[in-house]
Amino acid sequence: MTETRQKNVSKELEKLGLKVAAEIDKKENPNIEIPIRALSNVIFDKKLGQLTLGDKTAKRYFFNVAHSKKFMQSLLVAAFAKSLRDENIHASIRDMYYNLKRTIGDSNENTFDAQVDSDPIIVDIEVALDVLREQLHLTTDRKGIVAGNVIIQDRGDSIDWSKLGSGGWSIPSTVEEIDFKKVDAKFVLVCEKNAGFERLHEDKFWQKHKCILIGTGGQPSRGTRLLIQRLNSEFNLPVYVFCDADSYGFYIYSVIKSGSISLAHVSDRIATPEAKFIGLTISDIFKYDLKKATIKAREVDIKRAKELLNYEWFAKNPKWQKEINLMIEKGIKAEIEALSHQGLRFMGETYLPDKLKNKDFLD
Repeated sequence: MTETRQKNVSKELEKLGLKVAAEIDKKENPNIEIPIRALSNVIFDKKLGQLTLGDKTAKRYFFNVAHSKKFMQSLLVAAFAKSLRDENIHASIRDMYYNLKRTIGDSNENTFDAQVDSDPIIVDIEVALDVLREQLHLTTDRKGIVAGNVIIQDRGDSIDWSKLGSGGWSIPSTVEEIDFKKVDAKFVLVCEKNAGFERLHEDKFWQKHKCILIGTGGQPSRGTRLLIQRLNSEFNLPVYVFCDADSYGFYIYSVIKSGSISLAHVSDRIATPEAKFIGLTISDIFKYDLKKATIKAREVDIKRAKELLNYEWFAKNPKWQKEINLMIEKGIKAEIEALSHQGLRFMGETYLPDKLKNKDFLD
C-alpha cells in the first residue's frame, strides 16, 4: 500500500472523530452515516461485472435508545484503529475484541458481550469510511498459499515465492501492504483445494507453465481475493479458477469473479471480473471418463444449484446454464481430486494443459 493511501486512511478516521466532536460542541445530536448492507441495497453492476452496494444509507445517533450502544461501539472501534495506525502496529480482530471489552462504569452493561458484537462494527467502519479492514490494521488468520516466480517486499523482508520448499507462501490478510519487486508469469491459476495445490506444486506446474499457483483452501479469504485482484489488475495476468464440479465450487468461482453479498462494499477492491473458470465441469466427467469417481449430489447440493441458475452472471451465460442443469439432471458432483482416477499426474500433465491449450474456459 502506498504511503499516501496509508495517510488518507488515518485522515478519514480523524475526520470522523472531529465531525462527532464538532456536533457535540454545537449541542447537536452526534451521528455516523453508514451505507446500508442489507440485500435490498446490494446491486449487480453489469458494467463492472460485480456486486456492489447501492446508495442507501442510515444514520446512527448517540441520543437514540436504539442506536446509542452501537454508536459508542463504533467510536471505540474507530479510536482503536486510529491508535493502531498511529503506532504502526497490527492487531487481530480477536485482540481488538478483548482490548475493548469492559463493563461501563457502575452498570452491568458491557462495551461488547462477545466477538459477534464487535465484528459487525468493524464492517460498519469499513463502509462508513470506504476503506478496507486491513487498512485499519485489523487482521484475521492467514488462509491461502501461493507459489511462483515472484519476489515481494513484505515489512522489510524480501520473499521469493519460488524458493519456499513444499509449503509455499502463506497469504496474510494484509496483502495490500506488500510491494511486488518481480513478477514473471503468464497467468494465475487459483485452486480451490489445498490438496490440488500440493499436487500441482510438487510437480512444479507453476514452473513448467510459467504461472502463479494459488491454493484457497475452500472459500477464499479476503487477503487471497485481494492478492488475485492485484495480480490481475496490476500485471494484466489472466486468472483461471480451478474448482470442484459442484454448486459449492461454482459459487467459489462466483465469489472470486463477482464478489459476495456480505462483502459487496469492497467488491471493487477484492473481486476479479476478468476471472475465468477452468474446471472441473460436469461435462468433463464424461469427456475424461470420470463417471466412477463421481459423488451422488445431496438434496442441499441440488437446491443450491437451482439457486445459482438465477444468479444474474450465471443466468446470462448459456454454457453455465448447461453445466448447472447437467448437475441437476444427472444428480452427481465431483471433486478435482477425481482427476487422480486417471493417474496422480493426470491433473497437471493432461487435464489442465488441455484446458489451457484449447482455451476451454467458462466465463
